[in-house]
Amino acid sequence: MENKCKQKKLLHCFYVLPLFFVFSNAGAFDYGEALTKSLLYFEAQRSGRLPYNQRVPWRDHSGLTDGLEQGADLVGGYYDAGDHVKFGLPMAFTVTMLSWGVIEYGKEMASAGELEHALEAIKWGTDYFIKAHTNPNVLWAEVGDGDTDHYCWQRPEDMTTSRQAYKIDVNNPGSDLAGETAAALAAASIVFRETNPHYSHILLHHAQQVFEFGDKYRGNYDRSVGVVKSYYASVSGYMDELLWGAIWLYKATDREEYINYVINKAHIFGGTGWAITEFSWDVKYAGIQIIASKLLSEAKHKEHKGILEEYRSKAEFYICSCLNKNNGTNIARTNGGLLFTRQWNNMQYVSSASFLLTVYSDFLANSNQNLSCPRGNAAPEELFALAKSQVDYILGLNPKTISYLVGYGLKYPTKVHHRGASIVSYRERKGFIGCTQGYDEWYGHNEPNPNILIGALVGGPDQDDEFLDDRGNYVQTEACTYNTAPLVGVLAKLNQLDGLHLIGSY
Repeated sequence: MENKCKQKKLLHCFYVLPLFFVFSNAGAFDYGEALTKSLLYFEAQRSGRLPYNQRVPWRDHSGLTDGLEQGADLVGGYYDAGDHVKFGLPMAFTVTMLSWGVIEYGKEMASAGELEHALEAIKWGTDYFIKAHTNPNVLWAEVGDGDTDHYCWQRPEDMTTSRQAYKIDVNNPGSDLAGETAAALAAASIVFRETNPHYSHILLHHAQQVFEFGDKYRGNYDRSVGVVKSYYASVSGYMDELLWGAIWLYKATDREEYINYVINKAHIFGGTGWAITEFSWDVKYAGIQIIASKLLSEAKHKEHKGILEEYRSKAEFYICSCLNKNNGTNIARTNGGLLFTRQWNNMQYVSSASFLLTVYSDFLANSNQNLSCPRGNAAPEELFALAKSQVDYILGLNPKTISYLVGYGLKYPTKVHHRGASIVSYRERKGFIGCTQGYDEWYGHNEPNPNILIGALVGGPDQDDEFLDDRGNYVQTEACTYNTAPLVGVLAKLNQLDGLHLIGSY
């Protein structure tokens, strides 16, 4: 049975591509098309009652009784990958990254005509989190069971697997899940502040309550929700998520209590102690450190300069390791130039690194600074060049000349490990397809999936740039929402620069 794209360990990093390679293919990709398709993917992952403007025609309503047995309305949200479990931690990280992308590059999304779709993708997640937060000290963590789900190969519309729901509460804490959910809600409240102020206020209210709950009743959520351990175990613990939630609440509220939390707990929670070479659904330190670094440019934070400088030092360790400019600890890369963290679903680390590199490049450029690494300085352009090279690799500039963003380009994975995409659409064949029937008729056959999972970023190639397009090769062909989410903002920026003919001179 599959172990999923969630399996992971900690702390790895990458190398930088030569600049001549990065820019030799400038203008070859339609980043606007890639942006459009990346946002379309989230509609394919929707659970619940689909809206009238649903753009993915092969999906229909599903999970309409979620939470019913527990007396809660848990209809909605996202399936994380190719299965039908709704895992709270990666879902929240997905929404946080989509929101951060809009905060940084919303104007670029608007100019591409995609901002509304980005807002819809965020709101589909936050609407669910509001439902899942049924009490100030209760947050529903998961709907469905990964183990029983993986015995079935069904369309979500036919789902017969367990929809048991699991929660965290005072007696069963989950500070990591609460912290990430608070971050998602707080970041989204910033996104909707101008266009939907009432909704923004509701999001912020829930964010503050969820954070307070997670901070007061501390513990790892995978100890309270044991069924998640094989899929989304909290390897990094909960301290990074509490710092993550606090810094997003500070950005959303400008309240001193949250910046004081980030400053006062910097050492004991590892924010200024961990030098990290990974940013993911589990490990948030690099993201925290980069946001904290950006606060240094604001005069009102002078009193916190010392601690913020420590955060910045660790942020730059991450960036330098991506650029291969640390002494000793750097992230590996393939011969084709792909940042390579680990075999299982490596593209999640590539997209998140590309986003952080882009954000930090902008920060350095806007403050007229260069990056100082142990093995040499780097101008902002070099950071962005690396980010662009990774996106270009994803879109087809790689030894296999295949686009790992499904549906983009002439050649892309056609046998994605995804139940809904691999079985004929419910709209075409309404007859029930059972667990084993799905495996017998659809999982094992060699034909391309009948439905294209447009915008999905699959796990990608191995350390030798090799890739096998096979439904059973879930290590490489399964896609997850948090793979695509960080890519959205970077694609928006690349599209804008491409439109201005500034890609090669940025």
